[in-house]
Amino acid sequence: MQNKTFVAVAVGLGLISLSACGSGGGTSSADSKTVTLVSHDSWAVSKNVLQDFEKRSGYKVRVLKDGDAGQAVNKAILTKDNPQGDVFFGVDNTLLSRALDNGLFQPYEPKGGDLVLPRYRVDQSRHRVTPIDTGDICVNYDKAYFSEHKLTPPQSFADLAKPQYKNLLVTENAATSSPGLGFLLGSAARFGDHGWQDYWKKLKANGVKVVDGWEQAYYQEFSGSSEGRKAGGDRPLAVSYASSPPAEVIYAKKRPSTAPTGVSYGTCFRQTEYAGLLSNAKNTKGGKAFLDFLLTKEFQDDMPLNMFVYPVRKAAQVPPEFAQYGPQAEHPETMAPGKIAANRDQWVKSWTSLVLK
Repeated sequence: MQNKTFVAVAVGLGLISLSACGSGGGTSSADSKTVTLVSHDSWAVSKNVLQDFEKRSGYKVRVLKDGDAGQAVNKAILTKDNPQGDVFFGVDNTLLSRALDNGLFQPYEPKGGDLVLPRYRVDQSRHRVTPIDTGDICVNYDKAYFSEHKLTPPQSFADLAKPQYKNLLVTENAATSSPGLGFLLGSAARFGDHGWQDYWKKLKANGVKVVDGWEQAYYQEFSGSSEGRKAGGDRPLAVSYASSPPAEVIYAKKRPSTAPTGVSYGTCFRQTEYAGLLSNAKNTKGGKAFLDFLLTKEFQDDMPLNMFVYPVRKAAQVPPEFAQYGPQAEHPETMAPGKIAANRDQWVKSWTSLVLK
């Protein structure tokens, strides 16, 4: 999940090992044995898996986390002539054209690229980015709230604008958050190039709350998440991911028999995340080795329970909890990359004027 992994819990369980975190300059030319990954805040990998790569490759991995995906991509573009690192992970299909049009990546086709499921492949003529994971941005609901209020959870985009759901939904800022942008694009796919604006007028009138990013929406505002309950969150509907309910089960102190949260599958938008070798990377050899690693079966099998996303490699393993508590949407909204590229910036500008002002 983009900016949606339960990172604090995972750290506590010792699942994540980072050779270095924080901000700062990229890899020096003399430091050829360090490969630097730039990513959004939700990057995570099991300690033994990362150590195995470091042992086999001879490279030490340094990780720089730069906030939400939108923030991280924008910063990477601004620093592309003197990049912070060698590889960027976490640009998704909602922002991909911005990264490619600004020359963020240089071509490289990783080993194992032929094992990526064909439906996730893009930029096949130049290989500037490689698909790494996929997931569905969807509205999650607090089962306890709807049970207590004897209210049926919303099932579609249109339902969210109905009076019975007034002041219940929190979403992320489409201008700063990847899931927020995905939810906007999902509504545009559902209601059309012009109809989405009327839809958002209805959502605004129905009391939708907008916050900067996923972590604030899910951990602070959403009453259905474990952290949200502790924080006193009072919104029983939140834009998150179809894979959020499995995380609530897996990381519960006492594992429940059913997930405390559910997914409104009629509100889903399919997201795919990519990684690429940064233009002007100082350690291109190490960056290429790391991109190869991201497509290995070892990493692809490890990824779901760390970042709560689905693998894109053929025959990669998906945890049974995903199928039980948070399966992928059968009919998610999608949008062609060209259409996203042609409309995204203007739609975000219009959305900002319409919803935030």
